[in-house]
Amino acid sequence: MILTLCLFHKHHILRKILSGIWLLFIGTPVVMLLAQAAGKILLPKIPAALHFLTPFIITIEHIQFWNWIRILWVALACYLLYSSLQTYLASKRNIMPDHLTNEPKIRWSQYLYKRPVYLPLLTFCSTFFLLFPHLFSTYQVNIMISALMYVVLGLGLNIVVGVAGLLDLGYVAFYAVGAYSYALLNMHFDLGFWVVLPIGGILGAFFGILLGIPVLRLRGDYLAIVTLGFGEIIRLVLENWNDFSQGPSGISNIDRPPLPGVDLSLEGSIVYMYYLTIVMVIFTIFVVNRLQDSRIGRAWFALREDEIACQAMGIDKMKTKLTAFALGATWAGMVGVLFAAKTTFVNPASFTFLESAIILCIVVLGGMGSIVGVIISALVLILMPEYLRAFSDYRMLVFGAVLVIMMVFKPRGLISSVRRTYTINDETL
Repeated sequence: MILTLCLFHKHHILRKILSGIWLLFIGTPVVMLLAQAAGKILLPKIPAALHFLTPFIITIEHIQFWNWIRILWVALACYLLYSSLQTYLASKRNIMPDHLTNEPKIRWSQYLYKRPVYLPLLTFCSTFFLLFPHLFSTYQVNIMISALMYVVLGLGLNIVVGVAGLLDLGYVAFYAVGAYSYALLNMHFDLGFWVVLPIGGILGAFFGILLGIPVLRLRGDYLAIVTLGFGEIIRLVLENWNDFSQGPSGISNIDRPPLPGVDLSLEGSIVYMYYLTIVMVIFTIFVVNRLQDSRIGRAWFALREDEIACQAMGIDKMKTKLTAFALGATWAGMVGVLFAAKTTFVNPASFTFLESAIILCIVVLGGMGSIVGVIISALVLILMPEYLRAFSDYRMLVFGAVLVIMMVFKPRGLISSVRRTYTINDETL
């Protein structure tokens, strides 16, 4: 508690030292758990030819020899290295360090949008995701498909919550509509994946408008409660209307996406599904980015900032809200079709309020209105619980702690959206 209070000390150097000590106390147990898990996972996979490397791998026996003096030396070295690097960069730019000037500090997330940074990063990410099925097992590919689906869901909800500022707690209802549309149409009418995919998006948009009409005059907590009730209504209807949705038993034997002229095996179908999801993510990023730069996108941002001023400027508030709900629900409906095709089974237990909460966490932690932030947040929040299974009973505790730490230290999200600025050349006037 004393260290936490001292973190707010006015002296810059003292605050850095105390911050390092505070993070040291928190990070040491996490480092030890990671080392223990790494030893359990890596040791059985080492081939006989590489047994000479085992002394360099951190095992439980090695952890017993750790002591606080070595950790403090590492923390001190990191602090000195950081301070030296900051001073060197400041001298090269012929400017004073940020804490000695009154100029506003530039957020690191703004550098991601500069061409020398994002082009190499985009090339690396594209190569990695294209080669992912050939580098990892089928299990890893399945996990990545789920994460990419949540990327699309997060980008869809980002239209409603992050851009338009409408708190939607029932977004999973549109996800369920898309999944059950493919399951029912495939079961009763034998319709294929490619036929139902646009139908799922249209049905999602229809239910989005159906939700948007009664909430046009609501905002804040009242809007959140209504959308939460809408999501529960859809789930209860699917769970109790046995003649329509097979009730809690669900619908099974749903067809996987076919590849014309090719008879795919189970592993081939999973890889094919992975690349379909990649195409869906790219298409979603392109459309959402264009929507934010369009006239309706600027109207959404205005609605988020001040609803009354937005209406006073002549923007049709009803049309703007309905468009946000419809377009956001469209992506959820299409991802629902992908989900049903991936699992070949759907039931109401897959569409609870917890799913809506996870998608909302993706949007908030990634950054309201930020496309890059939502993508990174979705990958982190969906992949992290899977790769923390080595911690067994503690993995959800670590997951919750990461969420709390993120909201404390990065309240605006991982990568906050950069506000667009417009300049006018006097010579052209």
